[in-house]
Amino acid sequence: MSVKAEYYDVIRKPIITEKATTASEAGAVVFEVAIDSNKPQIKEAVEALFGVKVKAVNTTITKGKTKRFRGMMGRRKDVKKAYVTLEDGNTIDVSTGL
Repeated sequence: MSVKAEYYDVIRKPIITEKATTASEAGAVVFEVAIDSNKPQIKEAVEALFGVKVKAVNTTITKGKTKRFRGMMGRRKDVKKAYVTLEDGNTIDVSTGL
């Protein structure tokens, strides 16, 4: 398994919401990450994949909601988000693909 594939296992996808857009004005980018990843792994993966310097990583775990699927009760998966603050002068354009 290549090193690059391991980074893609840590960082799943960028999150583009209204809250994430307001965070990007402060120099932060929001990613959905693997539930078992930690802050140093996330920092290393973002720096390697995007070629930027990371100042800080804040994470949050959103518990999955209990919802009704086809008449049966089901549960959405838990999601871990990483708010990655970049050093001054670094940017990541999440609207374009990798």
